This record gives sequence, structure tokens and C-alpha cells, in this order.
Amino acid sequence: MEDHPRNQPALVFRKTCFKLTRIFFLMLTLIRTNSENPDFQELVKLLDEDLAVRDGEEHAFYAQFNKTLDIRHVVLCYANGEKIGCGAFKKYGDSEVEIKRMFVVASQRGLGIGAKILDGLENWAKDLGYEKCLLETGKKQPEAIRLYQKCGYGIIPNFGQYENVENSVCMLKQLTV
Repeated sequence: MEDHPRNQPALVFRKTCFKLTRIFFLMLTLIRTNSENPDFQELVKLLDEDLAVRDGEEHAFYAQFNKTLDIRHVVLCYANGEKIGCGAFKKYGDSEVEIKRMFVVASQRGLGIGAKILDGLENWAKDLGYEKCLLETGKKQPEAIRLYQKCGYGIIPNFGQYENVENSVCMLKQLTV
């Protein structure tokens, strides 16, 4: 990963629509940054708007655990120079990190971009010596649950502040060296 979106080779993704195969050519770039990055802040606003609709009355409860202040590990994804997604992690224990603030803009969903962002976060965590990634998502986000399962995460008992929260789904992945 480079520090600027224009320094990466193009990646090709395939998406099937209405029984027709269309090929989208996107020059994807992942960058490592922190929560002070304005592009991250803008994407998080879009994420919070989306979650407010999905979570309804429960949104305020979850929002208290999603503060971005002082997050030091953020991955941003750009397609053809436009910001399209983000994710972050924070230290959770001595050997694990918690994945936070995963988001891809609606127009780019279903192209594997979330998996690329997640892979970038996992690689960064491995670079820093962490052995596990854990996360919390909601039952009202089935596409997120599928993404995490496809990327090797397994469902675990709810942890920490999510322990007795019925609509939370907690997951874990052991990172390989």
C-alpha cells in the first residue's frame, strides 16, 4: 500500500447482473492512514447515516462504541481516484485487534471491495504482530455477516460491551503468519 491513490496498478473485478456478465475496470488503491484523514471522516458520516436507518431506535446505543477519535489504523480505498470505502482497527488485547468502521459506498458494493479493505487491515495488523481480529456487526447487516464469513471469520459469543446485546453478531479470525 502506498500513501497516494495514483501509485497502484489496476485491478479487475467481475460482477454478474441480470444474467449478463459485465466487466468493470477499476484502478483500486488502498492507503494506510489514521482517523484524522478527511476522506475517512466523510465516509464515516455516510456509514453512520446508513446505520441510523438500519438500526433505527438502537442506533444511539451502537454509536457510543463507534467513536473515531484517535484511531491510528485506517485503510481507505479509492477507485480511479475517488474515495469509495474504508475500514479501521484498534487494539483490543495484547494479541488481537477489533475491526471497526467498515464501509463501501452503495454504488460500489458487491464488487469485492470490502474484502480488499478487510485484507488490508488484516495485513497491517499482522505487520504489527497481532494474531487475531475480532469484530461486531449487526443482525440487520446480513451482507456484512456474509462478507466476514467468506473472509474466514467465525461467529463467537458476544464480547465486551456487546455481551448481552441480542442484535449483535461477534466474529473472530485467527491471522496466519
